[in-house]
Amino acid sequence: MSVSHSPITHVIYDMDGLLLDTEPFYTQVTRKIVSRYGHTFDWNLKSRMIGKKAIDSARILVDALKLPIRPEEYLLEREAMLAELFPTAEPMPGAVRLTLHLAKHGIPQAVASSSDRRQFELKTMRHRNWFERFQCIVLGDDPEVRRGKPAPDIFLTAAARMGAQNESCLVLEDAPSGVEAAREAGMSVVAIPNPGMSPASFGNGLLILSSLESFAPKIWGLPAFDEIGDREQYP
Repeated sequence: MSVSHSPITHVIYDMDGLLLDTEPFYTQVTRKIVSRYGHTFDWNLKSRMIGKKAIDSARILVDALKLPIRPEEYLLEREAMLAELFPTAEPMPGAVRLTLHLAKHGIPQAVASSSDRRQFELKTMRHRNWFERFQCIVLGDDPEVRRGKPAPDIFLTAAARMGAQNESCLVLEDAPSGVEAAREAGMSVVAIPNPGMSPASFGNGLLILSSLESFAPKIWGLPAFDEIGDREQYP
């Protein structure tokens, strides 16, 4: 397979559901909260929320289900429940292998996550050695990220801090809002959605993979995997 694009020199990743398997936590907690009001929380609604800043997602939820609480109240309750789950997050399949492989070959990489700093620290508590390999980490509460995804701010900030040209960046995303943001930033993008999300949510003309394990660096002009050396794990 060949891909038409500018030469890729930098790679930017979303985090939740892409590098770390945290999305089930959000689903579990949100279902518990909305069930008290006689509602269910499914992927049709979650697909509209995923990838956005917390307050934006909360507004979508409260409006869609007409919950008798304010978005801020939902977030406050959710935060306490998630804080117990985040430290147990595990890497998504293929994430460690890919990122360490590119780091070994000197490819600059960044994380661009809508999570705030406190959430990020909880999620990466057991993975700090891994996340230290990234040249840049931009979070949702960064002062330069004025607008959340689907606005391109977070990706533009990551590219600027790495000294990269926008058209030379490849974004790996699991959410439609993130894909839209990457496109708005003028970057190449690959989607790796949750199996519960319809590919139609991402629009046309997009490479969609089932997992980072299926990602082939070579088709993007990046160093091909070394089948032996790339099986290492971070300490």
